[in-house]
Amino acid sequence: MNFKIFIISLFVIIKVISGEEENANTIITTPMGKIEGSIPFQTRLGRDIFSFRGIRYAKAPIDDLRFQPPVAVQKYEGIYNATADGPTCPQPPFLAPSSEDCLFLNVYTTKLPRKNKNPKRPVIIHLHSGGFYSGTERSNWGGPQYFMDRDIVLITMNYRLGSLGFMSTGDRFAPGNNGLKDQVVAMKWVQKNIEAFGGDPKSVTLMGYSAGSWSVLLHMVSPMSKGLFHKGIASSGSYLGIYPLPKAQLQYAQKQAQILKCPDDTSENIIKCLKTKTAEELGNSLFQFFEFGNNPILLWSPVIEGDFGQERFLPDQPLNLIKDGKVMDIPLITGVTKDEFHGQAIDIINNGTLLDDLDKNWEKLAPICFSYERNTDKSKLVSKKAREFYVPEKKLSNLSLKGLSEIFADGVVGYSVNRITKLLSETIKSPVYHYRFSYQGRYSHINIPGTDTPAGVAHHDDLIYTFYISTIFPYFNTTDPEFKVSTKLTTLFENFAKTGNPTPMNHHLLNHVKWEPYKRNTQKYLDLGERFELKEKLYEKRYNFWESLYPIDKI
Repeated sequence: MNFKIFIISLFVIIKVISGEEENANTIITTPMGKIEGSIPFQTRLGRDIFSFRGIRYAKAPIDDLRFQPPVAVQKYEGIYNATADGPTCPQPPFLAPSSEDCLFLNVYTTKLPRKNKNPKRPVIIHLHSGGFYSGTERSNWGGPQYFMDRDIVLITMNYRLGSLGFMSTGDRFAPGNNGLKDQVVAMKWVQKNIEAFGGDPKSVTLMGYSAGSWSVLLHMVSPMSKGLFHKGIASSGSYLGIYPLPKAQLQYAQKQAQILKCPDDTSENIIKCLKTKTAEELGNSLFQFFEFGNNPILLWSPVIEGDFGQERFLPDQPLNLIKDGKVMDIPLITGVTKDEFHGQAIDIINNGTLLDDLDKNWEKLAPICFSYERNTDKSKLVSKKAREFYVPEKKLSNLSLKGLSEIFADGVVGYSVNRITKLLSETIKSPVYHYRFSYQGRYSHINIPGTDTPAGVAHHDDLIYTFYISTIFPYFNTTDPEFKVSTKLTTLFENFAKTGNPTPMNHHLLNHVKWEPYKRNTQKYLDLGERFELKEKLYEKRYNFWESLYPIDKI
């Protein structure tokens, strides 16, 4: 055999052996059985990402299990194939493929246990956004490539949405909160299995965005979630707005019945008929729930469950549970983007019909858009004062964009996040850190109409730098300007997941900033812009406006 043939043969043998070893390395043994993953991704720094996608954590919520609490999977037979994404939960088809059988999660890591060595890295569980009626954590929407340059184990998941996840009739036929109970079952799965993936079940950070942020904060007070996580990151969302959570949403159950031509007279008849409809019919009907443009933004809500023999996710108002000391005392990060939901304002400004309608019918439409009570004397007063405060122009026009953007930002997100931040900073002993994300990059979820130029720093824009959203944004390489921001953000969250402190050391990457916890007297927050800067009293005048109208002790 000549030398060249020998070298080629040796190379082939090495590749075969290494391929076999790589394949063996992606089959792990968990307490529930063997799971096979793959290595489809690399991080920007060249790390292989061991990916276990589409792992079933609960039985398919179909047939008799529709509108019922999730049923956890107990065991996997044979070798479970976790090499591809599971489907999204039913919703309008822009995030296809979807299926009612959608209760799957993904596990990502760059270091698996080997022999007797387990890295036991901190775990971050991410809960996606989407208003409890849309969204997914498939890898093309929640790509792990940016986060996995950090030494963590990342979990992403789907949970039921819209009618299928949050139907609540206020009685035994649909007590509600099934989408949140899905999350609980997934977190229990993590506690049971994550050590087999090299994660530490005693160091779990629950991280969520928008509806996912609501979820994080609700898990902090739910008796079902106790002990399942140890730190929280709640971005751009909070349940603590101007009124209590409802005990049911019968009006949406009836609306869903009407849309699909079901009887709407009793809960039993509604549920019985809706069980005969396809998941696609239920998911695709979302847009028919909106009343004015794409408003209200907040539709399906978590509810306070009555006791009908089921395990209850929320037995009381979260505010009452917090006041009674029934809230997890854990380190917490909360925050907002600079221009939350200004896309809604842009849509109205650029639609003459909508703008004229809002101008002429402000008293009726403002509560729908900006998330406060409707059809009461108080509502009329709030509408009058809000118009004077945010858009005092005699007639709404293009000049009203700034004011409309600010009232959307404050009414839907900012004020309620500020309120929960204040409350928890005074209630729990653990630190509460607050931020504003203000980095204006080259890309955004909301552009100036007719251009590719970002219109601001919109709701969801910080997610561009923590997850690779390959469906709508380019991949940020180490040479791109976004790489530095992405590295800074993921480093903050890695530090927090490891220590409970996002800036535990003086680091040049983080501008040598020390992120001080939020206190009512100083109200410190970290401004996450081109540079990271510690500032005080975010949007103080705007948030005080809402506090004067809806004091927290009146909720």
